Amino acid sequence: MNLFLFQEQSLDQRINEQFDNATSWFVDAILAQIPITDSIGIPWVLIVLIIGASYFTIYFKFINFRGFWTSIQVVRGKYDDLEEGGHVLVSGNLSSVDGDIADTIRVEGEEGEVSHFQALTAALSATVGLGNIAGVAIALSIGGPGATFWMILVGLLGMSSKFVECTLGVAYREVDASGTVYGGPMYYLSKGLKSKGFGVFGKILAILFAIMCIGGSFGGGNMFQVNQAFKLFEHVTGASDSIFYGKGWLFGLIMAILVGLVIIGGIKKIANVTDKIVPAMVGMYVLAVIIVIGINYEAIPSAFISIWDGAFHPEGVAGGFIGVLIQGFKRAAFSNEAGIGSSSIAHSAVKTKYAASEGLVALLEPFIDTVVVCTMTALVLIITNQLVVGAQINDEQGVLLTASALGSGISWFPYLLSFAVILFAFSSMISWSYYGYQAWSYLFGRSKRMEYIYKTLFCVFVVIGGAASLGAVIGFSDAMIFAMLVPNMIGLFILAPKVSEELKRYRLAIKKTKMSN
Repeated sequence: MNLFLFQEQSLDQRINEQFDNATSWFVDAILAQIPITDSIGIPWVLIVLIIGASYFTIYFKFINFRGFWTSIQVVRGKYDDLEEGGHVLVSGNLSSVDGDIADTIRVEGEEGEVSHFQALTAALSATVGLGNIAGVAIALSIGGPGATFWMILVGLLGMSSKFVECTLGVAYREVDASGTVYGGPMYYLSKGLKSKGFGVFGKILAILFAIMCIGGSFGGGNMFQVNQAFKLFEHVTGASDSIFYGKGWLFGLIMAILVGLVIIGGIKKIANVTDKIVPAMVGMYVLAVIIVIGINYEAIPSAFISIWDGAFHPEGVAGGFIGVLIQGFKRAAFSNEAGIGSSSIAHSAVKTKYAASEGLVALLEPFIDTVVVCTMTALVLIITNQLVVGAQINDEQGVLLTASALGSGISWFPYLLSFAVILFAFSSMISWSYYGYQAWSYLFGRSKRMEYIYKTLFCVFVVIGGAASLGAVIGFSDAMIFAMLVPNMIGLFILAPKVSEELKRYRLAIKKTKMSN
């Protein structure tokens, strides 16, 4: 029996060693830091994110605030009459399918595949997840309560980036012979930049993004999710004689089977699963957090004070102000994915003839994900005094902080959180499998053979993620996610005028509707 356990544990160790060796060079290159002081630096990709989000906020005259109410109205269906009797605007792709122009092929009566609300929830299923739970705990344990302020700021700025990329996702999407929509950065980089006279450059950026999106689907959208779900599950079950204790590969294998059963059915089956579990898991988690905050309501004012003071006058935190700022920026970027381009893949399938309408809907994503959910997680951590700011804790201990915070309110809440986390991980994985497959199909074609090759690889990485060390998974995840940001941001800067045109066109349509009423 002891020999059997030794062999089981050695398997995890061998997976960790091989994974570290294979990815360390890439992680070092992507997360290379620009020195700020003698002891601290800022990852160069974060500078791209900050500049991009700030630029789009100013360029579109604070669309993240001015367009907020309109976006809510679009989701509620107030402007659905604008879509009736219309057609989907496409990019003018001249490739033919059975003699017809691909972008003009449309199933009778169809104008897309999902509603505005469905597109929003589908994208949220991939972004609202473990980054909101474990990621926030890790950021605050390193940067202190003040990191919360910078997470909120990045969430607000990221709303503008999300608006731009998701508008472009609809504007340059393609439709195949069966009416299936394909969209995302791969298409607006190649087709949009070609329209600007940068055809070769755009194609290169599209290929680079697709490669990184596939890697991101295996990393942040897969291994990171199952890894943290296992760590919390192992902690909550507790007993060393549990069948799962020290066997991340076994937990990963079970999750891989469940994920495989869903993703083999394609996007329709994925949607049928996520539209049921996403509201349940978010509601479950938010309710638990609200209850714990309510129990400790007297500590709420001091929590906000500590967030404000910690953001500008941090004490006892390694790296001081810059360290706090960087931790907030890193976790917010990983959480809401604004500027990375992944969400535009889901939003591209919306039923609309106005690309900007979905861009406005998409700007709600970072608000819900970061400004609301991440802030609530931060508050419950601060209020329950679970943080040991600046302590030399490992990443796995950071994963468990949120569970301890909820358990301090009601003893059985960690069990509820464990179940919610598994649902978060599961929904994120199946959504990211769709993102990754879209990128995979862009590179290798849309045949069934290529589809099953990707999905098999995806399930293999679920097993690897369950067994890999958390530090290695986080480093690889951050690297892949941020690598996607680089080609995407270049395209967003160049194509911003196109987004402006789409926004003006949609606002004019709304204005005409109001005048006619």
